Amino acid sequence: MVELERVKQSASTLKINVLKSEVEKYIHTAQIDKPSYIEFLKSILDDEILFRQQKKMTSLLKSAHLPSDYDLDKYDFSHFNGINKPEMKQLRELVWMDNCYNLVLMGPPGVGKTYLAAGFVHDAAKMGYKSYFKTMEEVVEILKLKDISGKALNAYKKLLKADLIAIDDIMLFPMKKSDAVSFFNLINALHGMCSLIITTNKSPREWAETLDDEVVATALLDRLLYKCEVVKLEGTSYRMDNRKTIFNKPTPTGDA
Repeated sequence: MVELERVKQSASTLKINVLKSEVEKYIHTAQIDKPSYIEFLKSILDDEILFRQQKKMTSLLKSAHLPSDYDLDKYDFSHFNGINKPEMKQLRELVWMDNCYNLVLMGPPGVGKTYLAAGFVHDAAKMGYKSYFKTMEEVVEILKLKDISGKALNAYKKLLKADLIAIDDIMLFPMKKSDAVSFFNLINALHGMCSLIITTNKSPREWAETLDDEVVATALLDRLLYKCEVVKLEGTSYRMDNRKTIFNKPTPTGDA
């Protein structure tokens, strides 16, 4: 028992988590299966690698701050227009991220822009990328508070180290010039360093009106669209077509 505790202590010191928590299981399995020394060591190391990969993926998914709906396996191709199955498959492979390409999802409300953006962030996090989903409002708030709030500064630093950032509903509301400049500075810092997914219901030519500064809007578009795929989504609002009601729908009755 003393030797067993020493093994656990050594595993803890070396941070070999599976050996620390399941050393008895490994000993029992070895007594039954009688693996070679190499096979025995390899089984422990393989389990530790898998444990760390799963722990990292869980942490990345938690940090991504995803909305409630993001499973692209359930994407309804029959309802939305603008992206087909081969294109979806290619985008989900995330090869475009390796070259720091951006993705702009453009279309009216309810056509799946947020769903797609969250889905790609989810896929990226599962593949080990540092990925974040933020609304435009959240990003502006981080930029406003980063110099006076430790929490905001920490969030800002995470964005600067990200592999993928989805910014939802960009240019939905008018921005103050100071906020617009701060946002441009962020995009400029990220340019060529990470991939961005932008969702918007406004065309790029309308961004200048929202920013109330054509120079900043032009510079922002220059950074975002340099290496970018623009996907124009069309169709009726999925939420409106599938809206919930508090009333029970009447059951059709036939003639007696």
